[in-house]
Amino acid sequence: MNAVARISAAAGVERIGLRRAVVIGAGSMGGGIAAQLANAGIAVDLLDVPGSDPASRNDPAQKGVERQLKVGGFMTPAAAGIVRPGNIADDMPRLAEADWIVEAIVEEVGAKRALYRQIDAVRKKGSLVSSNTSTILREALLDGMPREFASDFVITHFFNPPRVMQLVEIVSGDENPAAIIGTARDYCETALGKTTVDCRDTPGFIANRIGCYALAVAAIEAIRQGVSVEEADAVMMALGAPRTGVFGVLDLIGLDLIPHVWGSLMSALPGADDLQNFDLPGTKLVQDLLAAGRLGRKSGEGFYRLTPQKTKQALDLATQDYRDARPFDLRQLPGDGKDLAALLESDERLGRYAWTVFANLVGYVDRIADDISLDRSDIDRAMILGYGWSQGPVALARRYDGARLAARFTAEGRALPARLLETAPVRAGRGTTAPALSIASLREQGKAVVENEAASLWDMGEGIACLQLHTKLNSFAPAVFSVLEASLEHVRSSFSGLVLGNDDPRAFSAGADLRAFLGMIERKDWVALDAYIEEGQDLFLRMKYAPFPVVAAAHGLALGGGCEFMLHCDAIVAHAELNAGLPETKVGIIPGWGGGTQLLRRAALNPSVPRGPAANAAAVFDVIWRAAVSTSALDARGLGMLVPADRIVMNRAHLLGAARSFAMELARNYVAPERASIAVAGRSGYLSLTNSVRASRNLGQISDADVAIAEALAGALTGGDTAAAHLDETQIMTLERKACVGLAKLPATAARIEHMLKTGKPLRN
Repeated sequence: MNAVARISAAAGVERIGLRRAVVIGAGSMGGGIAAQLANAGIAVDLLDVPGSDPASRNDPAQKGVERQLKVGGFMTPAAAGIVRPGNIADDMPRLAEADWIVEAIVEEVGAKRALYRQIDAVRKKGSLVSSNTSTILREALLDGMPREFASDFVITHFFNPPRVMQLVEIVSGDENPAAIIGTARDYCETALGKTTVDCRDTPGFIANRIGCYALAVAAIEAIRQGVSVEEADAVMMALGAPRTGVFGVLDLIGLDLIPHVWGSLMSALPGADDLQNFDLPGTKLVQDLLAAGRLGRKSGEGFYRLTPQKTKQALDLATQDYRDARPFDLRQLPGDGKDLAALLESDERLGRYAWTVFANLVGYVDRIADDISLDRSDIDRAMILGYGWSQGPVALARRYDGARLAARFTAEGRALPARLLETAPVRAGRGTTAPALSIASLREQGKAVVENEAASLWDMGEGIACLQLHTKLNSFAPAVFSVLEASLEHVRSSFSGLVLGNDDPRAFSAGADLRAFLGMIERKDWVALDAYIEEGQDLFLRMKYAPFPVVAAAHGLALGGGCEFMLHCDAIVAHAELNAGLPETKVGIIPGWGGGTQLLRRAALNPSVPRGPAANAAAVFDVIWRAAVSTSALDARGLGMLVPADRIVMNRAHLLGAARSFAMELARNYVAPERASIAVAGRSGYLSLTNSVRASRNLGQISDADVAIAEALAGALTGGDTAAAHLDETQIMTLERKACVGLAKLPATAARIEHMLKTGKPLRN
């Protein structure tokens, strides 16, 4: 659908009182922070230095907006419309309107202090001011600033890119009142969807301090011990690093940043700090690579490179020559890359390397843990969210086993890492984020109301129940339907509303169980297939017209049947990064559980896009035919999958709580919706949709199987052979079901489903 997504404030933003923000500095970080504010529906001014051309003084800021449009910082292009570019020479008075002012300029303390004096002269009393610095201490930034400014000033260290990276490190001081720290946390968590950790005011804060140390140790020890770049990357992956390992991530960062990032951190740390013993900028190999212009991915050559034939080569750390990369399977490591103890205790070359890196990292973190963090659990959280580790160093140490760790450290004369193996209290006087509502928390409180191997119904409290699917990717295995049916009866008798949601980090629901679907096709059990589709249709409609409100807490993948499940709800609370769509055409069928019907219904009710039945059918056909999947919740709104009344939550952890609150609101004086009657386009609408498809087939652009899918879809969306001007939902859904079963009988469909299950990619035939 071509409707422009309306940018309204995300759920919770009004509560925290963030109406307008200013970001100063339109580089990749500042521009990205401004874009994320706009994604949340918050009016934001993006200021930079004035342009050299008097006619375009806002050009640097405007280019920052354009850069974010290119790199995907905005969840929809429409969000860029609420970013107002400006410059610090002409537009500083705008700061008087701002609730939050974010400084994201060059990492130079003098420039920042000068800007703060300008900010303090115009900002309104009590506004939050924060710096996105990653290298400069808060104490140094505030030197010479008034105490009133200092009380409203914190560091909010975002990670790049701001839309994607979940971590924000907050550094505050004793002069900050609890309210201002709470405001900073609320702005970052509720408005921008981030996870915050509290850091002490020390060089590198938490993530960069530990991350830089780990990378330096891993790289230098690989050089010392004759470990190849592929082997080192594999060992680091086994220790929890992402797939880029150590040398891959240095290439990604850019080797030209090593002297600045590691050099500035080393200069800020005392001489006794162990990072000084792993001088990455001073390493001869790094210096030689920099002198040769081998800067990593940005120059095309670093520790890895691609040949003109697109084959991957790796650097020999001893000779500095490139050779063909040797793919290294983690299963080649001691313990198959899964058994940490087996890896660390192996006397093989890679076992010794792994132990050296592990022992140095654990010892270092133990020594600095209380200096850099207020709560040691924040150390792991920072490394997982800021550096993409699968687990942090505290969890890694405990996973190995405390007794074995102590024995080995003692034998090698290392100081025991006792602090990492005990729990430390959070510093008194600091507010912490309230625990989020989750399925895990509900499970701790008691048994499920209804449960089988595929789904569970939970009591969320406040009169609201939650239906959780727990199949692979929360797909609709046949066993889900029995719990859904029982849940509708339980909610009718014992609750006032229902939420559909889960804790899965990946998916609300990936839809129908394709393996079960394929099995029925292979058996040619068309009766069972028809019954499976009909049962889903019946239950989804019973849920839609139940005497209580149903709210979908949608996040991640909401595909196919999962999207249809969502579309039958009274309301949707969507996480901002929702990937929703009806991609059934990729496997040779069309949506069978009413997805097309519900999109037609939503299109007809959309007051912002008045259209007739032919235009509505064309819009829905376009979304389904091209298998459009939203890139965000705002994009889903533009595709017609969300309506203006649906809510968007920026923070995934807040999703179930927001959905429960919405269900409670709707439950007050709830009246089930009237049965829908939908205007259909008829034969003329069908021909309009299919003529262009046939033309594409005649040009050789698509196959006969594709034409069959398009004709089946067009027939369902326009009413088939009926002469009636309106059809009810069950009539259109019957057309969808018959079309879906008919397509399932085509040989091409089984081949497409098999290919999708094997490769995860569509097959065109």
